[in-house]
Amino acid sequence: MLDFEKGDGLVPVIIQDSQTLEVLMLGYMNEEAWEKTQREGRVTFYSRSKNRLWTKGEESGNFLSLVSFHIDCDQDTLLLKVQPAGPTCHTGARSCFQTDYNQNFILELERIVQKRYDVPQDSSYVNSLRNKGINKIAQKVGEEAVETVIAALAETEHDFINESSDLLFHLIVLIREKGLDLNTLAKNLESRHQ
Repeated sequence: MLDFEKGDGLVPVIIQDSQTLEVLMLGYMNEEAWEKTQREGRVTFYSRSKNRLWTKGEESGNFLSLVSFHIDCDQDTLLLKVQPAGPTCHTGARSCFQTDYNQNFILELERIVQKRYDVPQDSSYVNSLRNKGINKIAQKVGEEAVETVIAALAETEHDFINESSDLLFHLIVLIREKGLDLNTLAKNLESRHQ
């Protein structure tokens, strides 16, 4: 149970991307904002400057869809894991913090591939792979794997990076084609580690 009294009716709320785990922003909620967030599944804050509730994205369309929440040990701070519908910061940046986002781009790439599956686009490379079927997608992963091995043994580091990137991209598409995701593989690897 959240303790709103400690902060004079407000609790700080840390917003984190549920997939990449990137911290996106910090806001505040009163009890009414928290109840509305849980009820509607979209993050609603209490704006201290406007002195009212405001749902993130109500003007921009960049809503934050609630995936899960965690209350800290003192029960006076919330961590919300969300799926952002676009940039979170009012400046147009993905995050309100100047963090290195590239370390999480593989997870963002998985989300992009998923979007291409959900909303196919004729001009999309992912769509053209998908139209060829799983056999062609698997064949492409094999080709990229061979090219990666060749680059590792006989080519430059730049070539190896490019071929490894191609392999990883096509593997993400194949994983999606099989109806799986990187989280499934991560859980499997984690279970092996234990």
